[in-house]
Amino acid sequence: MGHFGFLKDPLWLKTLFKEAFGGGFFGFLIFAVAMGGICYWLRGYDIFYHALIDDLVLISKTLPRVMVAMSVAALVWVMLPRKYVSNLGGRQVGISGLIIAALAGAITPGGPSSAYALLAMLGLSGAERGAMVSYITAWALLGVQRILLWDVPFLGVEFALLRILCCLPLPIIAGLVARRLPFKLVIKAQKKNEISD
Repeated sequence: MGHFGFLKDPLWLKTLFKEAFGGGFFGFLIFAVAMGGICYWLRGYDIFYHALIDDLVLISKTLPRVMVAMSVAALVWVMLPRKYVSNLGGRQVGISGLIIAALAGAITPGGPSSAYALLAMLGLSGAERGAMVSYITAWALLGVQRILLWDVPFLGVEFALLRILCCLPLPIIAGLVARRLPFKLVIKAQKKNEISD
């Protein structure tokens, strides 16, 4: 039980609630309440009631999937071989570096805070820009978590497969384009370190 002592830490709980119920959550909540009020005003009680019941059914079906997907995502995040990925991100490994970066992006769980933190770490570890662009493009378009949480529950397996097949080559193409563009890549954290030195 010693490993779970942080659960009793008030600072941890405060941070958890701040992250879970931050500005984005309350923004969506206000928007949802406003839309509910507009629905009630324009369409009447019956339509509002049926829409509310449909929403509750959808939440009851989606919430268990979210919990399982987030648990799997957390385990994948812990097992992700960050050092190995950054070592294979050099231009010398050719297209295989882009493929590895794209696979890492696809399995990276969480929102932008997770993906961009790992992206910055990859950049500071020496990964080249093609691999970095492949990684973040795959995270945005082919994220496994997003497919399980949103594509399949809302639009079905057939649409999810169609979207995956359409998007599959895009991270590699984006990485190849990034390698060709004549820009010097300087990571923001790198700039700060140079200034402090």
